[in-house]
Amino acid sequence: MCIDRTEGDVNLTDARAGWQTAALDRSSRDLLERDSRAFLHQALSTPCLAPIRRAQGPHIEDSTGRRYLDFHGNSVHHIGHGHPRVLQAIREQLDALPFCPRRFTCEPAIRLAERLGSLSPRGTLTKVLFAPGGAEAMSMALKLARAATGRHKTIAFHGSFHGATLDMIAIGDEPIFRHRAGPLMPGCLHVHPPAPSRCDHGCAGSCTNRCAESIESLLAREPDIAAVVAEPIRCTTVDLPQANYWARVRAACDRAGALLIFDEIPIWAGRTGRMFAAQHDGVTPDIAVIGKSLGGGIFPLAAMLARPDLDCIPEGALGHFTHEKSPVGAAAALAFLDVIDDERLCERSAIEGERLAARLRGLADQHPIIREVRGRGLLVGVELATTAEQPPATRIAERVLYASLARGLSFKVSGGTVLTLTPPLNTPRDLLDQAVSILDEALAEACADEDRP
Repeated sequence: MCIDRTEGDVNLTDARAGWQTAALDRSSRDLLERDSRAFLHQALSTPCLAPIRRAQGPHIEDSTGRRYLDFHGNSVHHIGHGHPRVLQAIREQLDALPFCPRRFTCEPAIRLAERLGSLSPRGTLTKVLFAPGGAEAMSMALKLARAATGRHKTIAFHGSFHGATLDMIAIGDEPIFRHRAGPLMPGCLHVHPPAPSRCDHGCAGSCTNRCAESIESLLAREPDIAAVVAEPIRCTTVDLPQANYWARVRAACDRAGALLIFDEIPIWAGRTGRMFAAQHDGVTPDIAVIGKSLGGGIFPLAAMLARPDLDCIPEGALGHFTHEKSPVGAAAALAFLDVIDDERLCERSAIEGERLAARLRGLADQHPIIREVRGRGLLVGVELATTAEQPPATRIAERVLYASLARGLSFKVSGGTVLTLTPPLNTPRDLLDQAVSILDEALAEACADEDRP
């Protein structure tokens, strides 16, 4: 059994086994058995849910032919799966230049770096490095912060996740990834996150920004803090900080000479209705890390964006990855950014996200188990809560997940009780409405099952 449910729904439960028995045919279960034999087992993945044979637009299809609206997508599917413009760009680049050795450069990679710098908050993060994944890009950001400040400590949030590598599980605070992994990198300090609806500072429903005060206090008394590392909005549980929270943290970092590093890996590029989530708060970090959707949902690609004055260690190596300036990855990313721009997906995310959240709040009248609906753009969380006399909300959330899967909707369960919905930004409105209807039915079924003797 998984030791923690913070990052996502667990993969070794009776509910999952029951769903697989009911939903999958013998051929699909054979594939799962082969997968289980071939891959190392780990929580949240192997053993897997089901084999997938097709991913197109907002849908995925399993090996039995069942189609699901993919409102999970591991946050790579901002423009849906297999977007034709990304596929075409990859095909053309494969014919023109499939690989660029690390000691050389290529025009697509240069164009991508220039474009990302121009898109960054206030256009100020114009120095770029690419990496094959978000954790590696976060590692580069940490190395750069240490080099630039001459310090080694960090402040991050309890329960945070910035990648599964050994350095990033020290920066982050997810027990499931730290399990039997110690000793960890020293100097990693943690504070409670800004979560007004679930405050750990005793604000009792009226936020006084004590969470900001805890960072200000640490920065004032710890002279060797290199950086504050955080998601500007917690992606999985969709925690939205108070309006002035990041402004206070930014000012505290400036006073202390520490850097502010924003992990925007899953939520940049319109997910929250802006190109960068930090733009909602008018705060510019010193370093931003992006990834997930950057490769158009196809090519694994991440990037670190930094202020020009942080280009300070030419004699060192921050990344030095084999596919550091991949022409194919750059072509996929440039096509992805074209789609975001041409289809006006940042604006669409803001509009459709507000409508989706409003419809979900309307379900609370029929389903008292819904404690709160939080959202920004098409990043929406539905938090469930029960009283002491009722079954745990974690159990009902899991039932809702599998009842939704049976009806053709896939999403993530975060923190055990938050139904996290991240549809492609170009999902048609009727399919967003269909997802709300599925959740309505799934909530009714899950709660009715709990009421049965």
